[in-house]
Amino acid sequence: MFRPKLPTMPQPTGLTTPPTVAEPTTITPGTPAAPPAPTSPRPTIQVTPGTALALVGGGTAVVLVVGAVLVSMLLAVAITATSVAVCAVVLRSLLNTERKR
Repeated sequence: MFRPKLPTMPQPTGLTTPPTVAEPTTITPGTPAAPPAPTSPRPTIQVTPGTALALVGGGTAVVLVVGAVLVSMLLAVAITATSVAVCAVVLRSLLNTERKR
């Protein structure tokens, strides 16, 4: 009951190709080929001082906004907890005065 059940590997269905045999090739010494020039499919990004300043400013703005949202949420929770505590004290007081009469 407490032992895990391992799934069984499904068997291949349909046509399968037999494995091919790779034949070794001989290497003849010669002049070494020059390594190919590195080509990147994406263009490189040039970071200028203006872009760096914009990135730092944007990052700072994001951090400030997220911080303000988190602080406001914490404040909302604290105010709600305080109001619930005050309501509990008032209700307790009202119920105790009813019992004493």
